[in-house]
Amino acid sequence: MTHATGTYTDFEDLRERAVALRRSGYSLRQIRNELKIYNNDLLNRLVKGEPPPAWTKRPNAKDDLRARARELRLRGWTYDRIQMELGCSKSSISLWVRDLPKPEPRYTPEEQRALMQAGLARLRATQNEEREQTRENAAQEVAELTDRELFLTGVALYWAEGAKSKPYDRRERVVFVNSDPGVIQVYLAWLDLLGVDRRRLGFRVLIHESADVDAAHHFWASLVDADPSVFARPTLKKHNPKTVRKNTGDDYHGCLVVTVARSADLYNRVEGWWRGIVAHAQARLR
Repeated sequence: MTHATGTYTDFEDLRERAVALRRSGYSLRQIRNELKIYNNDLLNRLVKGEPPPAWTKRPNAKDDLRARARELRLRGWTYDRIQMELGCSKSSISLWVRDLPKPEPRYTPEEQRALMQAGLARLRATQNEEREQTRENAAQEVAELTDRELFLTGVALYWAEGAKSKPYDRRERVVFVNSDPGVIQVYLAWLDLLGVDRRRLGFRVLIHESADVDAAHHFWASLVDADPSVFARPTLKKHNPKTVRKNTGDDYHGCLVVTVARSADLYNRVEGWWRGIVAHAQARLR
């Protein structure tokens, strides 16, 4: 028998020596070095049938996970639950348990849908609580509003939402329209700050013709502390049968139009105030 370092005439004698080394706990590398056999095919033939010593076996860290995964699968757990429990990938779980019978569903399709809806409801409730907490924290940051802060807020609010004259169509009247009750209240507080007599104010409702107009009148009248009888005739929006209205329900009150009589001077002051705010903002941007 020939190998890298010489000639052996008796393969069985060589095999006997290799087996003896193997049984005494040698690894293949140690047998190769001891017998000077550098041909791997020959080396494997010499120790064929002899198990490697225990110390040469690499520990398989996944053996325990595999056993645990099979145990859980036999208890009827889904891949998702096993993954959450063991922290391993679904592909590994599938490989480990694919020979096991598929567990019976724990819930009917109707029950699964109900559980999903309940879970979504809990999630939305938690998200709503977090949003409300964020809003509440932000509201506390405002603290008390000074007269100057209200003054500047009102100017910006009017210029964003109020009627404005155009160079080609000068209409110097203070007219404000909005559907948000809070916005209307801030606007009225601003007019009070400016010393505008409430008796100069006029009110009119803009609302869809299919809505409850009387209820809207009473809602806005209560908000602005006025008698519904002082409201002008409402402006009704015609219904378009090709569109689907989303502004429906008890929370829909249309828009409130608030006009200030004899307000040309006030309008020009508002325009000037806004011009001043813009000038200061532009200076900060330079």
